Amino acid sequence: MEPEAELIARSKKGDGKSFSSLVARYEDRIFNLAHKVCAGMPAEAEDVYQETFLTAFKKMPHFREDSNLGTWLYRIASNLCWMRFRKKRGEPVVPLLDHPHYRDEDGEPGSGPIFRDWSDGPEELSRKKALREAVEAALGDLPVDYRLVVVLRDIQGLSSEETAQVMKLSVAAVKSRLHRGRLFLRDRLDKVAVS
Repeated sequence: MEPEAELIARSKKGDGKSFSSLVARYEDRIFNLAHKVCAGMPAEAEDVYQETFLTAFKKMPHFREDSNLGTWLYRIASNLCWMRFRKKRGEPVVPLLDHPHYRDEDGEPGSGPIFRDWSDGPEELSRKKALREAVEAALGDLPVDYRLVVVLRDIQGLSSEETAQVMKLSVAAVKSRLHRGRLFLRDRLDKVAVS
C-alpha cells in the first residue's frame, strides 16, 4: 500500500488515480458519517457523501498537511451536513434506516453486505434488527450538534481532540456534548427496553 503522503502530493497536482486511492481509504468512514448524521434524510446523506469527495478534489491543492486527511474530510462532510440541516430545519425529519454499503471480499463494490453473520438464527437476527432500528431511531432523534459528536467519537472512533478539531470546538465542549448525547440515547433506549 502506497504511503498516504505520496498519494496526497500527487493528488495535489491533479492526479485522479492517486485521489481515487485516497477516496478508497476513506469512503466507508465518510459514508457512515453522512448516513448517521443525516439520519432520516437518505437522499441528503448520499449527496453529502458524494459532495464531500468532489469538494475535497477541488480543494486538494489547498490542503495544508498540518492536519490529518481524515480530519479534513470529516470537516468537509460535517459542514455539508450542517448546511443541509439549516435548509431543512423547518421540515419534519423522520428517521429511516440507511441502506447497507456493499463490498465484496476484496473491498470492491459488490453484491453482498460487508458483514455477514451466518451463525445467527432467525430469532437472533430479528432481535439484532430491532435493536439496530431502535438505535437508529434514537440517533435520528438526537439534536444534530450532539449527533455529530456522538458519531465522530463513538461510531467513527475519533479522539476528543480530533473531534474538537473537526467541529472547531474546545475539547471541553466536545466532552459536554458527548455526555449529553449519550444521556439522551440512554434515556431513549431505556424507554424502548421497558416497552
